[in-house]
Amino acid sequence: MVLSPDFSSAPNLRAALLANREQALTQLYRQAFPPVRRHICGHGGSAEDAQDIFHDALVILYEQAVGGTLTLTSSASTYLVGISRNLWRHELRRRARLPHEALPDDPGPLAADAASETEETRFAVLDYVEQLGAKCKSMLLAFYYFQQPLTQIAADHDYRSVRSATVQKFKCLERLRESVRAAFRTETIEY
Repeated sequence: MVLSPDFSSAPNLRAALLANREQALTQLYRQAFPPVRRHICGHGGSAEDAQDIFHDALVILYEQAVGGTLTLTSSASTYLVGISRNLWRHELRRRARLPHEALPDDPGPLAADAASETEETRFAVLDYVEQLGAKCKSMLLAFYYFQQPLTQIAADHDYRSVRSATVQKFKCLERLRESVRAAFRTETIEY
C-alpha cells in the first residue's frame, strides 16, 4: 500500500518536490486536475485549455514552493484549483478583449456580440472588486470565493478580532455595492 504524500503544508510540499519532483507533481496532477478540467470545461473552455491553465498553475505552485514563498491555508490541490480558476478568469477576460475578427470560426457579428455581452456581464462584478484596493479585494475573495472562515481572515489580514474583520468586510462590501450602483445610475442616464 502506497500512502499519498502529505501536501497540506508548504514545508511538506517543498520537501516532497525537492526529494522526488516527478512523483510529487504526478500526485498533485491526479488530485487537482479533474476538478480544474470540470471547472474550465463547464465555463467555456476545452480540455486543452484546462491542461494549459493547469500546467501554468503547477509552475506557479512549484516556483513558490521551491522558492520558499508559498503559504498554504488549505491543501496544495485546493490551492492549485484556486490558482487555475483565477488563471482561467484572466484568460476569459483576455479573450473577451480580442477583436472578434481574431477569434477562430467566428459565427457572425450578432452571435459574437451576444457572447461578448454575456461574458462582460459575468465578469463585471470582478472588475469592480479589482477597483476596491488590495486589502478589500483580498478579504472579499477570501470570504466569498475561497469561503474561508472569518477567524482565518482576521488572522491573515492582521485584524485584532473577528469583529474587526467582520466590520471591515461589511465596509468593503458596501463600497462594492455603491460602485456598482453608481455605474448602473451612470449607464441608465446615458441611455
